[in-house]
Amino acid sequence: MKLYFSPGACSLGPHIALQEAGLPFDLVRVDLATHKTESGADFYAINPKGYVPALELDDGSILTENAAILQYVADRAPEKKLAPEAGSMERYRLQEWLHFISTEIHKSFSPLFSSACTEETRQAQLAKISNRLDLVQKHLDGKPFLFGDQFTVADGYFFAVLNWTRTMGPDLSKWPAVEAYYQRLAERPAVQAAMAAEGLTK
Repeated sequence: MKLYFSPGACSLGPHIALQEAGLPFDLVRVDLATHKTESGADFYAINPKGYVPALELDDGSILTENAAILQYVADRAPEKKLAPEAGSMERYRLQEWLHFISTEIHKSFSPLFSSACTEETRQAQLAKISNRLDLVQKHLDGKPFLFGDQFTVADGYFFAVLNWTRTMGPDLSKWPAVEAYYQRLAERPAVQAAMAAEGLTK
């Protein structure tokens, strides 16, 4: 497999999942400004959507979108228990978390990456993110992971998104359970390996 990624982007989520799963894969860096891979290939020819992550499977086909890629990776290594069993209510709860992270938190950060983002827009987006983190704070109180004692691919994805708060805000200290959760995830070997591979650690 090949994971097309950009350092620190949401593709960090699948990168962590692949590390956790212990599956063999290659990394292909994508410049999102030029939409070229590190070899100079046109990324649009690989993923017409033009954004990461994209996962090239062993048969050469391309899978996109975090929720799909993360579940695919989890199902390739069922013994790691990175996702509940397909068809179970717990699996639907995983999908619920993946979509919440994607549509309500991840996408709320998106305007902040634009150079055209005004201060008014920035504050409005941070307020939206803060409201969502209020909900996560209540959920995580007394739990090490989103699914209690079991790390899942949703945790890896959420870590990638929470990592943006380090440079863009909001300050996670306002949500002690979320801050502790972030720090706990940061200590996982798979997370550290992915961060190092993407050049995100000193």
